[in-house]
Amino acid sequence: MVTEADLKPWLRPSPYQYILTNANVVDVVNGIILPNKTVTLRDGFIHSITDTGNATAPSNAEEAALRDTTSEATVSTVTIDCRNHYLTPGLIDCHVHLMAVPGFSSLASAFGNPNDVSVLRQPYVCAQMLHRGFTSVRDCGGALLALKEAVADGVFPGPRLFIAGHALSQSGGHADYRSAHDHSFCCGGTTTGLGRIANGVPQCMQAVREEIRAGADFIKVMGSGGVSSPTDRIDHLQFTGAELRAMAECAANAGTYMTAHAYTARAIRHCIDNGARGIEHGNFLDAPTARLMAERGCFLTPTLVTYAEMASARWRGYLPPESASKNTEVLDAGLKALRTAHEAGVTICYGTDLLGPLGQAQTHEFALRAQVLPSLEVLRSATVNAARLLMREEELGQVRAGFAADVLLVRANPLEDVTVFDDPERNVALVIKEGRVCKSRWEGVVEDGVTGVQIKSSL
Repeated sequence: MVTEADLKPWLRPSPYQYILTNANVVDVVNGIILPNKTVTLRDGFIHSITDTGNATAPSNAEEAALRDTTSEATVSTVTIDCRNHYLTPGLIDCHVHLMAVPGFSSLASAFGNPNDVSVLRQPYVCAQMLHRGFTSVRDCGGALLALKEAVADGVFPGPRLFIAGHALSQSGGHADYRSAHDHSFCCGGTTTGLGRIANGVPQCMQAVREEIRAGADFIKVMGSGGVSSPTDRIDHLQFTGAELRAMAECAANAGTYMTAHAYTARAIRHCIDNGARGIEHGNFLDAPTARLMAERGCFLTPTLVTYAEMASARWRGYLPPESASKNTEVLDAGLKALRTAHEAGVTICYGTDLLGPLGQAQTHEFALRAQVLPSLEVLRSATVNAARLLMREEELGQVRAGFAADVLLVRANPLEDVTVFDDPERNVALVIKEGRVCKSRWEGVVEDGVTGVQIKSSL
């Protein structure tokens, strides 16, 4: 009889049971350390959290359930002494673009490269994000369902993906990369890799429904001008109120939400008033608009590191001149807006928006935010707050029994200094996603999160 494993030979056996003893568990909700805990990971979930010394060994029935029926080999129960280490939730980056792959000398090429080139490099980008400690990411334009399914099936390693499909843009908007001298007509439904062009309520409704049909988890719209697009100014409003309301309603009808790229306070209000549940970037947020966001329960995902990287001497020339001047403008305002949002009580999520080779700086957002926010709030933005935005707060973002076994073992207390995540090679000893060790920087602990890799014996 043909089994699913015959049809999909890359499928991995069930996850092994891990018993993590003597761990300092980081409680991101209450902002405290729970010392000397034993955390058991089983079947891809956090099975239990007990005081070390009170944990019980698996029963005979439980041991039988841990047997690999395909090979008749007993699945190992692996015990790891986590003494002097801290167990945190896996990190969540709420604003990435996996299709903007490295390997090109300019931003235009990163966004405008041939689809086949992008698709074949995206697995590399996914693996690098996972190895940095990001067990989930939210792609805000460009990643498609086939990529999400391949990662979920274990074809190659990567974070859990939440995708917008194509970001929706008006003609001349932030996902329209025609130059001012390109007079070819961009009709409704045209895709640009990153985005889909739509104008008028009928086209906007159709665009949302097409993205939902194609597997989008949420809808991303371009509500203002942006840095990397050639013909729109930062202060442009994009889409009419009627267009935005139609897209928000179609998203809600599908059980999901609309988030909006918006920089200025005017654009943010325009999007919130017309149905946006989230705002991306928000660099020119002012205090009254921040209070409105808090009142409406609207999420903010700043992306400070992308502007800092593009303005650095290392990447001089990567941005075209028309984008470089806009980048300086938004960079100077970003930290102030972050502080304003925090003081108003806005729920802030972690995002990076790094494009092409700049993706290697993904963890540096922690240090930027730590300049104006306490370490706990920065960590919450990349864990529990992000899980709420994803509408997965009952299974992601915490080290808690019953939650997905997405955890990191780090060598210092992130509540005292969240910038420990800025150097994962030194400070992140283990990256565990869905109960599998996907990256080990700890001698003696074997990676079992890669297709075809199995643990041969208990440690």
